[in-house]
Amino acid sequence: MNDIIRSTAWQIAKLRGHYIQHERYDPLKVRFKLLIEKRLADIASGRKTEVHGIALSGASGTGKSSAVAQLIASSREDLAQSSLPSAAIISLRVPSPATLKFVGQTILRALGYHLSSERQAWYIWDLVRHQLREREVLFLHLDEAQDLSSRGTRQELDAVASMLKTLMTDEEWPVGILLSGTQELENILNHDPQLAHRMDTIHFASLSPVNHAPDVAGLIEGYARRAELGLAPDALEIALSERLIHAAAYQFGLVIEIIIGAIEIALLESGDHLEWRHFKLAYEVRSSCADAFNPFVVDDYHRIDTRQVFKRGDE
Repeated sequence: MNDIIRSTAWQIAKLRGHYIQHERYDPLKVRFKLLIEKRLADIASGRKTEVHGIALSGASGTGKSSAVAQLIASSREDLAQSSLPSAAIISLRVPSPATLKFVGQTILRALGYHLSSERQAWYIWDLVRHQLREREVLFLHLDEAQDLSSRGTRQELDAVASMLKTLMTDEEWPVGILLSGTQELENILNHDPQLAHRMDTIHFASLSPVNHAPDVAGLIEGYARRAELGLAPDALEIALSERLIHAAAYQFGLVIEIIIGAIEIALLESGDHLEWRHFKLAYEVRSSCADAFNPFVVDDYHRIDTRQVFKRGDE
C-alpha cells in the first residue's frame, strides 16, 4: 500500500506541475510580452519613459495564480535570452496586514535586502526604489493585490495608488506593475483614473456549462492520458463535464483541482480507467458532504451551493 501511495503522490505532483493553456491565458501572455519588449527597447535606446502595467482580476478559483506563475516562469526564460539577461521579475504575495510599510518591507525581502533596524515608511520605499533599480527589475508582481486596500478608506486608496504610480513613473528606473487578485482589486483602479490609465485590465470570467462543457471534457481526457488512465464510458458523457463545472462553482482552477482529485482516487485504487464515481468521491473528499449534496449524485444538482462544505442535512 505504501508503494501505491508513493507512486500516486509522484503522479499527482506531475499533474499539478503541468499547466494547461486556455483561451484566457493567451491575451495575458501577449500583453505582458509586449510590455516587456517595449521596456527592453526603451532601455536599449537610452529612453526613460513611464511604463504601464497589467491588472488581472477574477473570483477565487478562476486559475489566476497558476496563469501568472506560468507567465512569469516563461517570461524569465525569455529574459535570460534577451538584450538584458540580468533583468528580473519579482513576484510576491501582498502581506497581511497590508500597510504600505509592511508591503515595502516584504518587497525588500523578496529582493534579498534585509533591514537591520526599524525604519519609517518613506525610508523603506526609497530603499525599494533603489533596490529595484540595482536589481534591474522590469516587473513587480503583487498577488492578492486587493488586500492593498483591505480597509477601503479613501486615505488608504490614495496612498496605494500613489505608491504604484510612483514606481511606474520613477525617473531613474520605472518598474512595470502586475497585479492579480479578486474583483475587489478593481476598486483600487477605479479610485484613481491616472492609475487606471496606466494599467491594462484582464478579467478571468466564470465558466459556462453551455459554452465550456466540451472544453472541460477535453481537460478530463487530457489529464487522464497524462496519468496513463483510460476513460470509462460514463466519464465521456458531456453531462459529467456540466456537473463538474457546477461542482467547481464555475471556476476554471477548481475544475482542474477536482479532475486531479478524481485521478488521485483512481490511482489509489490501482485502477486503469477514470470513472464518473471517481469524481463523486473526489467531491465528497473535498466537501465532506452527504450524497444529497453531491452534484455528481443527485438529479437536481443545480440547487446545491458548491461553495459550502460539511453539508449533511437540510440545515
